[in-house]
This record gives sequence, structure tokens and C-alpha cells, in this order.
Amino acid sequence: VQLQASGGGLVQAGGSLRLTCAPSGRTFSNSPMGWFRQAPGKEREFVAGISWSGSNTNYADSVKGRFTIFRANAKNTVYLQMNSLKPEDTAVYYCAAQRSAGSPSRKLWEYDYWGQGTLVTVSS
Repeated sequence: VQLQASGGGLVQAGGSLRLTCAPSGRTFSNSPMGWFRQAPGKEREFVAGISWSGSNTNYADSVKGRFTIFRANAKNTVYLQMNSLKPEDTAVYYCAAQRSAGSPSRKLWEYDYWGQGTLVTVSS
């Protein structure tokens, strides 16, 4: 089972990027999924989560109002639309999936499957 994250890159402050998470090996259409990020020298932190239906989402306070998580279950894909990017958003972004059903967790250890990460660099 793999979660392939893509869409990272270099962008100027105020710009936008869309990250994509495309699992392979199994379907995650019934699983809550999330995005996390890890900046150099810092711990991995929660960014956004989404329920299997897409009707329940939650966000870290630092990205609320700027980032949007959504999913296309027909494509077995989850996205993270990032607008108004700031230099402090610079990090490796990871997508993750929970094995259990329910609401998306903010806790790293409650996710069972992880992707390899995609680097987002925001220049000032």
C-alpha cells in the first residue's frame, strides 16, 4: 500500500499550490485521511483532515482560511489546496490514511498509512 503525494514545489509568498495524494494498492474511499507537514528541525504536525464522505473536515489553526482539503472518492484521491502561502508553510507535506472509520484525527499516531512526502518551499 502506497500513498503517493505530489504537487509540491517552489512558490513565492502569497502564491498557491495544490497537493495531490493518490493511493495505490487499496482503496481509501472509506477512510478518513489527512495531511501533515514537517519543517526542518521540527516535529511532524497536523495540517488538515477529512472524513471518508468529505462532509467533515478540520484544520490546524495556522492554516485555517487559507488551506482547503477535499477528496474525489471516485478517483481515490485527496487534495490540499493551499492559498496565500507564507514562508512558514515551508515543509515536507505528507498524506496519511486511517484504517478505522470515523472522524479525521489530528493525532499523528492514529494514522496507519503514510506517503513519502512532497516538498513545499515558500520564498519571501
